[in-house]
Amino acid sequence: MKIKVTEHVQFRAFIGDHVILALESKKTSLRDILHILCEKYGKRFEEMLWDTRTEKIRRANLVMLNSHPCMNLRDGLDSELKEGDEITIIPMLTGG
Repeated sequence: MKIKVTEHVQFRAFIGDHVILALESKKTSLRDILHILCEKYGKRFEEMLWDTRTEKIRRANLVMLNSHPCMNLRDGLDSELKEGDEITIIPMLTGG
């Protein structure tokens, strides 16, 4: 199964423009992919993405599956992925 991961701004330093993950497992969740990315890109990436105390995505980040925010998906981060799905990681911009 191939999953495309794209990101914006601060995560680009880790991933580049995008990465396509080729997975051997046929059953993989969004959460599984995010953990794979953390293993691949290290502790700093993990700390930027997750609140390690709560195991939730930091409020400053938006994770989307096929253009749908994961918080709006029925199964959230536990949503099962299929061939060709696209995950996007976007840091929220604030300020004024």
